Amino acid sequence: MALELNDALDSLQLSGIRRITAKAKQTPGCVLLTLGEPDGNTADEVKREVGVSLEANDTHYPPNNGKEGLRNTLSAHMARRGLSYSADEVIVTCGATEALFVALTCVMNPGDEVIVPTPAFGLYESIVTLNRGVFVALDTSKTEFQIDDEALRSVASPRTKAIVITSPNNPTGCAYDEESLAAVARFACEHDVFVICDDVYASLVYDDFPYRGFACRYPDLRDRVIVCDSFSKPYAMTGWRLGWVAADASIAAQMAKIHQYMVSSVPSFVQRAAERALEQDVAPARGVYRERRDYVLRRLDAMGLPCVHPAGAFYAFPSIERFGMPSEEFCLRLIDEEGVALVPGSCFSAEGFVRLSYCCSMESIEAGLDRLERFVLGLEGAQG
Repeated sequence: MALELNDALDSLQLSGIRRITAKAKQTPGCVLLTLGEPDGNTADEVKREVGVSLEANDTHYPPNNGKEGLRNTLSAHMARRGLSYSADEVIVTCGATEALFVALTCVMNPGDEVIVPTPAFGLYESIVTLNRGVFVALDTSKTEFQIDDEALRSVASPRTKAIVITSPNNPTGCAYDEESLAAVARFACEHDVFVICDDVYASLVYDDFPYRGFACRYPDLRDRVIVCDSFSKPYAMTGWRLGWVAADASIAAQMAKIHQYMVSSVPSFVQRAAERALEQDVAPARGVYRERRDYVLRRLDAMGLPCVHPAGAFYAFPSIERFGMPSEEFCLRLIDEEGVALVPGSCFSAEGFVRLSYCCSMESIEAGLDRLERFVLGLEGAQG
C-alpha cells in the first residue's frame, strides 16, 4: 500500500498574509502594513510575573483547563462585559487559534456546513476543511459588511451546523450592528445551529465601549453559543499564545476533551502573568488606534479609495475595484513599485479590496500611505 497523507491538506494553503509579508521583508526598505501585530510591548508588570513564577518553580503540570485562579479571573473579566460564564465553563487555550479549533471540532461532523460572513480571516475555512466540513461564504461586501437576513437564509441548508461571527471584524474593522446580530439570533433558533463568536477584538471597539456582542445580547441562546477570545491583540501579547474559550457547561465538558488531547494545557508559569494582564487598562491603546484610524481614513478618502468606517480592531479595508485588477496583483505591484505591503482581499475571500493594518508606528503608516498615494496616482494616470 502506498503511503498517503491526510487528503484534507491538499486543498489548504499556507497563510497568504505571511506569504505577502515574507516577500515584503525581502524587499529592502519596504514598509509593512500587513500583520495584525500591535507595535507596543507587553506591559512590564505582566512580564515580571513570569520571572516570579519561574523563581517559585511553577514549572510542573497545571490543570488541563487552566489554573483555577486564571479561570476565575477570566470569568470575572467576561462578567464585566456582560458575559456570564463560571470558571468551570472556561478553558485556557493556546491562543484564539486553538480556541476556534476546539470550538469547531467540538460541534462538527464530516459533511457539516459552516457559514462564515466574508470578508473573513482565512483560519475559519482551514479549520472547517480539516474537520471534513464545508465552508459556506456569506458575502457581505454589498451590505457595508453587515449581515442581511435574507442573504443569510439563502446560504442555509439542512447540513448547516454553525455560523462564525467576528465582531469587530478582521479584515474590515466593522462591528456588527443590532440588525445583523438579530438576524443571526433568529437564524440560530430557526435552524438549530451553533454560533461561534470570535471576540478577539471586542476590547478594541472605539466609539461604543463596552461593546455588546452576540453572546451579551442573547444570553438565552447560551446552549448554542461558544465564545473565543485572546490576550494577543488588546494586551500586545501575540507571542505568548494565550487565549480562552467559554461555553455552556455541557459544551465546555466536551471541548475539554479536545483541548486535553491536543495540547494538554498551556504552560504553567505564564498563567499568573495572564491574570495580571487582565488588570491592564486597554483604553490608552484604543485611543491610539482610534487616532490612527481617523488619519488612515482621511488619507484613503483623499486618494479616492472608498472604505467602510471601521468601528474597532486596527484594520482598514478599502476598495480597489475601480482599477480592474486582482487584489494580489495590486499588492505585488505595490511592493515592487513603491515598497509598501498591504494584504490582498483574496486572502479573506473578498476580491476587489486590500487590507491595511494600522497597529504599527505612525511613521510607518505615514510613509506607507505616501507610497500608496503615489501608486494610486500612477494607476490613474495609466488609465487616462
